[in-house]
Amino acid sequence: MDDDTEHRIERDSLGEMEVPVDAYWGAQTQRALGNFPVSGLTFQRRFIRALGIVKKAAAEANRELGSLREDRADAIVEAATEVIAGKHDDQFPVDVFQTGSGTSSNMNANEVIANRATEIYGAELGSREIHPNDHVNYGQSSNDVIPTAMHVAALEAVEKDVIPALEVLAEELNAKAAAFDDVVKTGRTHLQDATPIRLGQEFGGYRTQIEKGIERVDATRERLAELALGGTAVGTGLNTHPEFPGLAAEGISAETGLNFREADNHFEAQAAHDAMSEAHGALRTVAGSMNKIANDLRLLASGPRNGLGEIEQPENQPGSSIMPGKINPVVAESVNQVHKQVVGNDATVSAGAARGEIDLNLYKPVLAYNFLQSAELIANSAETFGERFVGKLEANAGHCGVRVEQSMALATALNPAIGYDAASKVAKKALAEDKTIRDVAVSEGYLTEAEADEVLDPRAMTERVVLGDE
Repeated sequence: MDDDTEHRIERDSLGEMEVPVDAYWGAQTQRALGNFPVSGLTFQRRFIRALGIVKKAAAEANRELGSLREDRADAIVEAATEVIAGKHDDQFPVDVFQTGSGTSSNMNANEVIANRATEIYGAELGSREIHPNDHVNYGQSSNDVIPTAMHVAALEAVEKDVIPALEVLAEELNAKAAAFDDVVKTGRTHLQDATPIRLGQEFGGYRTQIEKGIERVDATRERLAELALGGTAVGTGLNTHPEFPGLAAEGISAETGLNFREADNHFEAQAAHDAMSEAHGALRTVAGSMNKIANDLRLLASGPRNGLGEIEQPENQPGSSIMPGKINPVVAESVNQVHKQVVGNDATVSAGAARGEIDLNLYKPVLAYNFLQSAELIANSAETFGERFVGKLEANAGHCGVRVEQSMALATALNPAIGYDAASKVAKKALAEDKTIRDVAVSEGYLTEAEADEVLDPRAMTERVVLGDE
């Protein structure tokens, strides 16, 4: 600690600790600061908010059950409400890479809320008139508080950040699917010319990718809604009232507006975090969808003169410090990078969720941090991608029309009319002589002009037709 920092003395079971005089945290938090100078990474706003929500709901439940005196519970609720609102975020300095149960962060919350509640109560800061363990943590353990906070923060992030942002992106893609529906272009498989497709059809595919991503993320809510609170140390519920878990879950639901409930099995809820792994897997999948879409749009917008050039990208910012006039797909590239980060986070989440010996998973802090980082990245990038890139795209319809007429893949439409072998000869001759499929099919006598107009209509090729053997 800086020698110039004014301090007070706080105590825990190991003895006295010097704590900054204006800090609400206590001795255990101060010890954690010394024990874990690892990354400088601290928990996100959503997790701190979730800790406040858990402590508020616990105090309310304990007050109703007669486990806490009403005046003490009222002060705890008021202090926890301030934590929920973000008034004390600077009082949560513990590094993410700490004890695997998250005990340091639970005690950080207990101490901050206890000291602030002590002030509200009218007693001296640090006097423990409201005790971090005996009152704020009553009927709880770090082993059930931290996974509860994880689920509260994760489900709030999914419901209030991720899904709304993905809906913005889906709406922008849908608008472009409608706007580009008349633009016929060359399809591409294996990065080679394929049969015609409408630009609107491609964008409709992108829209559906994101819609299905929303469904995947949404499908994880049922498991995230289960709360470990009430299991205490190992899931048995030692030292907590039988009605506490249900009452606390009701309080958490009321605070968040989401439907939380007591875990189906408290032993599973504390020893394993499969729900977090499942939900993050859905986030990874939707990040992959966004990455695929961003890559496709970068390719379609490549150029402007020596690329595909089928869509015009927005001029978000100058693209080069040396090449005047260059515009790059910077927002799409940001989406690509978010995907790589989320994939890395998913490796951490899936590995952490699969570990932890016997009765307790010991990767809770890193699971929570990585999940919330992924949720934040996806939410921010999806909304930005939709509004600042997709929504500003324009179709280069004339260029698409010219290129589709020159595509060798138009020969596919000749198969029902003249047969595969003859169509292959037309395609090879057209490629060798740099002619269109239409020109060769007519000049070689396979089709009349009128027949070519009907058989080789690119727009008609973008719809399913029923053909028979004549």
